[in-house]
Amino acid sequence: MSADAADRTVVEWMAGLRGSGVRRDNTVAELRDLLLRVARFECQRRRGLLRVGGPELEDIAQQAANDALVSIMAKLDEFRGESRFTTWAYKFVMFQVSTKIGRHFWRTGPATVDEPVDPDRIADRLATAPDQRAEQRELLGALARAVEQDLTEHQRKVFVAIALDDVPVDALAAELGSNRNAVYKALFDARRKLRTSLAGAGYAVSATPEPR
Repeated sequence: MSADAADRTVVEWMAGLRGSGVRRDNTVAELRDLLLRVARFECQRRRGLLRVGGPELEDIAQQAANDALVSIMAKLDEFRGESRFTTWAYKFVMFQVSTKIGRHFWRTGPATVDEPVDPDRIADRLATAPDQRAEQRELLGALARAVEQDLTEHQRKVFVAIALDDVPVDALAAELGSNRNAVYKALFDARRKLRTSLAGAGYAVSATPEPR
């Protein structure tokens, strides 16, 4: 990759990518190098969510860069020049990294979001000491019932996955075919509904389990 590839103007990028022959090939190769650099950085930043590294993590980065490049080339006509070309292009590779990390998580990580909510799972998530659980069991039981009875299926899945099972937001969004903003909105609505349910039952609860 040339040293000034990231600093090319919009006109230079578009002319190169829409050109032909050696010029086009070189521009495409330089764009892929930029995308791969971003993909590798993001994969390394999120590797703690995956518990993988080495060749497997590199493979995720390579796939993300390749798929992002294909999408960019197919959507060149949609670029309106309202930002730097690289800023627009990086959004594609960030999306691909999030999607692939999400899919990888569900292939390799535990999936318990469809299991009934046990009060002990909530106690574990809140780091409640065993000698305190007896005192709080009534409250935890009420919270578990509220999760099962008062949330919609979608809200329940989001709440259990993020607040109790530590599923990464990107992974859950990929599993649901959704996006981060929609997942956070569902979590916010679920927590608000749970607080209302517990308050209505006479419990003074300031918060439900927080996602880490």
